[in-house]
Amino acid sequence: MAQFFKAKPNRSKQLSSKLSLKVTQLDHLGAGIAHHDGKIVFINGALPDETVSVQLTEQKKKFARGKLLKIEKRSAQRVSPLCPHFDKCGGCDLQHLDIDAQRKHKANTLVDLVGKFAQAQAGEVCDTLSGNAWHYRRRARLATWFDKNTKHISLGFRASSSSDVIEIQSCAVLAEPLSALIPDLAFMLNQLSGKKALGHVELTQADNGNFVVLRVTKALSDKDKARLVEFANKHQVILLLQDDDAQCEHLNGAGEQPYYGFDDNQVKLNFSPGNFIQVNGQVNQAMVSQAVEWLSPKAGERVLDLFCGIGNFSLPLAKDGAEVIGVEGVQAMVEQARVNAKQSGLDKVSFYHADLSADLSKEPWLGKVDKMLIDPARAGAYESMQSLKKLKPKALVYVSCNPASLARDSEVILKQGYQLKKIGLVDMFPQTHHLESMALFELKN
Repeated sequence: MAQFFKAKPNRSKQLSSKLSLKVTQLDHLGAGIAHHDGKIVFINGALPDETVSVQLTEQKKKFARGKLLKIEKRSAQRVSPLCPHFDKCGGCDLQHLDIDAQRKHKANTLVDLVGKFAQAQAGEVCDTLSGNAWHYRRRARLATWFDKNTKHISLGFRASSSSDVIEIQSCAVLAEPLSALIPDLAFMLNQLSGKKALGHVELTQADNGNFVVLRVTKALSDKDKARLVEFANKHQVILLLQDDDAQCEHLNGAGEQPYYGFDDNQVKLNFSPGNFIQVNGQVNQAMVSQAVEWLSPKAGERVLDLFCGIGNFSLPLAKDGAEVIGVEGVQAMVEQARVNAKQSGLDKVSFYHADLSADLSKEPWLGKVDKMLIDPARAGAYESMQSLKKLKPKALVYVSCNPASLARDSEVILKQGYQLKKIGLVDMFPQTHHLESMALFELKN
């Protein structure tokens, strides 16, 4: 007898009837937490002390996810989002929460996660490093989408949990001159005959002006380039085209490279498209100053800076005469860091290229150091921390953009004879759940 396949219903995706739930707290990703039938329910957009009407959209054995339908009782900390694109854009997911409450939530989350997973209590929880709540981003990458039917190219950000591009007219967290540029830039891009060849658009506010980098998949015509130059000159920006090989062509600006500086530009850091920089310049300045204060490097000391990038921490750490060794996994940034050290007149700093997730035992720079700083990506520095026994720094500053990996790596650090002396929130990304932090570990006597 023939048998026919009949799909079983996916019970984890079945929608529930409407439920009224009390929200008790936020999780570390900014979602409201409620409870129903013995399960934790995560509800994006809901805040603590609110009663909300939700529909369960996903059910697992130990948790469920709910869609916020209505706020029945409103939190006193709820505010109206400033951005008109808040409900669609995937960027700023905490605009509905008062900024002071945002920072309190993030600081508590940081301490709770490190305490829970590393069983560590800091000797001191430091004041939050913060800056402007709005228009703080000095760099952003905008996506483009070409509609084959209308021949229109949209410029904006990706929607939440989607590849769709939300067309925007402004951005409330982007530096104001860059945000103001968006409508005219979008209009100009739609005038190009080669607009189908456009990829993302990178906007940067540097100390020496505003930069626009257009990613192109094939060469533009001379007529299109002339339009771009006219736009760049009118809006006083430096405009570059970047091809598939990451090679850049200056359309104006005579090869000028963006930079930012510390201490009235006594230390200057040039960077290129693709180089990582901290997007919040105001908070980055405070963060670097705090790291230097915590480590207090002195002449005659040897300081190791892992995941050093273009020298954001390395160069300020070398200002008072300490020997600084910076190590980075991206060769282009190592080369840029060397240039930055030379132009800042710092001759006791050296940079090396290495895969910091691999075995480091044979690296020429590996050896005893007095002090150490690490600033890894979200994955953390678990592999690098295995070398602490050989390095034996007296003090270690860990700059983290992911509290979960910081908590995991803290456990490794503590097991190697260190104690957690200080920890504090660095509010690099206001209006979002993203949590940057800094921790100081010291070797026990």
